[in-house]
Amino acid sequence: MPISTIDANDVAAIQAVENSVAVCDRSAWGRIKVKNDDRLRFLHNQSTNDIQGLKPGQGCDTVMVTSTARTIDLVSVYAMEDAVLLLVSPNRREFLMQWLDRYIFFADKVELEDVTNGTATLSLLGPSSHDIIEKLGAKEIIGQPYGNHQLISVLDRDVRVIVGSGLACSGYTLIISADDKETIWNKIADLGAVPMSDRAWEVLRILQGRPAPDHELTDDYNPLEAGLWQTISFNKGCYIGQETIARLNTYKGIKQNLWGIRLSAPVAPETLITLEDEKIGKLTSYTETIDGYFGLGYIRTKAGGAGLKVRVAEAQGEVVEIPFVSHAYPEN
Repeated sequence: MPISTIDANDVAAIQAVENSVAVCDRSAWGRIKVKNDDRLRFLHNQSTNDIQGLKPGQGCDTVMVTSTARTIDLVSVYAMEDAVLLLVSPNRREFLMQWLDRYIFFADKVELEDVTNGTATLSLLGPSSHDIIEKLGAKEIIGQPYGNHQLISVLDRDVRVIVGSGLACSGYTLIISADDKETIWNKIADLGAVPMSDRAWEVLRILQGRPAPDHELTDDYNPLEAGLWQTISFNKGCYIGQETIARLNTYKGIKQNLWGIRLSAPVAPETLITLEDEKIGKLTSYTETIDGYFGLGYIRTKAGGAGLKVRVAEAQGEVVEIPFVSHAYPEN
């Protein structure tokens, strides 16, 4: 659903992300545990990033794609001593359980377990998130690479602390037992974090350009068009969708890119984006923000990029950069 209004609490949370720290309950996101000896190899073959190279305590983002490299979900992968934990979008949990299970063959030593109901996820967002992490007892993880994680004890509860907020801002993600969520949430709130609603998270998601299933991640788009270069290894060898992605990269064949669009008025997602009455793309997400109206949309590469003036229905639009994605071909 497009967000048409934001209230004072949402404004306070979004400002806290910029100036201090906010905490968001992301427990609705799916958590899938992949176990047994072939877990890394199996996930390596099912997604775009180099999963097999992960050591326990390391993590990364990857994209699950179809055989024709169409996007399914942007997934966070965390390697542990005896399993791999996947953090997946709320509306992709059941689909991915079934989709991954379909690729487990008789000889594969792989087990899938949906641990969503027994666990919870909280994310800290903002420059002061480091202070809270230090007070929780995880000082050692501050400054470590994105996706790194460690298990600590907070109030005698096990808490997995992960570098990365899930958005394009500094922060951390905590994975805990569902029974401990209220205790850990209250501790974080006592340390000064501003509560953030799902609605405020969605506003930030759109402003920062994190692509989401059913919006920017669909059968219409591939990970390169979505600007998810950081999730793709071009040296890892074969995986589902690899041939298409390699060909698009080699021949610079990306025909459309995901951009942010500042809007002069509210516009519904799925509205066509035009330039001088010519269709050049489509709006995929929309929100009202503190400063006005904003959307995400795919725009034909040949039409241009940042600074382009467009129309979206009756609204005027200006194409702008979004921090979560990249539009440049990497140096190979």
